[in-house]
Amino acid sequence: MPARAQPVQLIPGAPGITYQKQVLFTLHGLFGINVLTAPRPGGLWSLQPVLSNELVPGTEKLTAIEQRLSGSATTAGVNGDIVAAGGRPDGLLERNGVLDHAPRTARTSVGIDASGGLHFGRISLYGYWQGTKTRHAFALLNEPPYAGATTLYTPAWGPATPAAANSVAVVLHPFPAAAPDTDLVGTSAQIVPGGAVAIPPDGAVLVARAGAAPALQAEAPVGQPVHIRFALQPDWPSAGVTAALGAGPLLVANGKPVFNAGESIPIGDLALREPRTAVGQRADGSIVFVSVDGGLPGSGLTNFELAQTLVRLGAVTAVGLAGGPTSGMAFDGHLLSTPAGGREQGIADALLVEYAGVYASLPSAPAVSPNGDGVNESESFTYKVVRPSTVTVQLRGPDGVLRVNTQTQVGPGTYPFHWNARRADGSPEQEGTWAFVVSAVDDLGRSSSVERDFTLDLTLGSPTTIAPALTVPRPKPRPVASFVLTRSARVTTRIETPSGVLVRKLGTVTAGPGTLTVAWDGKAASGASVYSGRYVAHVTATSPIGTSDLEATFVVRRSAAK
Repeated sequence: MPARAQPVQLIPGAPGITYQKQVLFTLHGLFGINVLTAPRPGGLWSLQPVLSNELVPGTEKLTAIEQRLSGSATTAGVNGDIVAAGGRPDGLLERNGVLDHAPRTARTSVGIDASGGLHFGRISLYGYWQGTKTRHAFALLNEPPYAGATTLYTPAWGPATPAAANSVAVVLHPFPAAAPDTDLVGTSAQIVPGGAVAIPPDGAVLVARAGAAPALQAEAPVGQPVHIRFALQPDWPSAGVTAALGAGPLLVANGKPVFNAGESIPIGDLALREPRTAVGQRADGSIVFVSVDGGLPGSGLTNFELAQTLVRLGAVTAVGLAGGPTSGMAFDGHLLSTPAGGREQGIADALLVEYAGVYASLPSAPAVSPNGDGVNESESFTYKVVRPSTVTVQLRGPDGVLRVNTQTQVGPGTYPFHWNARRADGSPEQEGTWAFVVSAVDDLGRSSSVERDFTLDLTLGSPTTIAPALTVPRPKPRPVASFVLTRSARVTTRIETPSGVLVRKLGTVTAGPGTLTVAWDGKAASGASVYSGRYVAHVTATSPIGTSDLEATFVVRRSAAK
């Protein structure tokens, strides 16, 4: 069984979204797990399946999908269904009450109802078409037909249907969107042998192959109304489900992990340790996504370990999504997970939380220090709205007084905010905790607000490298950097690589005002002398004002062996 996950990083997203990079300790090693949570869908929040490139065939990277949607929403989410031949979703896809692809009955699908509830079930699609005579059953949608089968191609497929041997195509124009439990009627406008024909943007094409072709050609002559109806079982439409996508296997039911849901997934695949993705819902309706990082062959979680992880995270119901190389998680077009092989793969569809309210970036500096040393002298933010909005921007000081309070009408877009952290006379502003607050009321009357806190802290400043380079090995420590403390603080000093990897912790002390000198003997935590190169003296100072940190880069030269 996997042991308790240890959180190592927390990054806030849009208001209500949290992202946590965790390390999971198991008997088989350490594995990175990405956990994203979001409020129950509703109001400014929605949970939506998104089709790659807005077309059934072909793939698109998760980050590219989110970037494409960035003008209309702030998005966060994961990959969706298994990628089938030609980049198509393998199972069910329904968007805004319109069917784009038929389900795989032997696997669980996930549906989202109008109240934000998730539904998990094995869905079957039943369809028929009728021309001049009787009804003819078929169950393919935007899927090339096999011999003896019939399929309906909608504009979600693309501009034209593919050629198919021994087939006939009937162009239906006009034709309504393919909603389930609805009588869909189109007029036969063209009959084309061979199956390849343009799909009208406001129409559809019915294609039959081999034994199914003669009836279609005979019973859907040009000018004939053709009736089509799709039904889903279980009857998700009556439960208010308007969006759905293929998934599986079922991972959590009634708050308990499912060892084997008996779905059409090989047992060996369930037992493999590999990157995996899942979505679940907690008792309060909030959504939890999990994406297990890729890495070396054999790294990752088994299907049951993933189920146990979802239960530990509070999911009362959950299902797996596509795993392996396509497994991934992203926020606002930026990848959060580590993909297998180090390269993000294209996916057939995605499952995304979409937030339509105002979003503000994290502060450019968690602690700003306008002390003239050239480091973190000012503070910057950006904020984004996705609809025309009335936006109020405020900057509140530690004393509760607003230093900035503006209101403007803006269109959809991203806007900058910059503050020099100084008073009108050029002196540093008040030390303490500050708040940047953006509130918006969009053209639909929906209100949203986000606050980003930071500190103004002059405790630590003036990072300076002490030359010359540190030569190792050496018998005792030598100063490598200095900093200035303006007040007493609890100071922790670390030696790191330029990329942030800890080389050695030099300790924590309470230091008074004055110059703080960092001395080091060039040895790592193991006692071995480090290699030549650049290193960083990283100092963190905690005082009654808050916590600030600064870095000074210096050079180490390893002397030649005698």
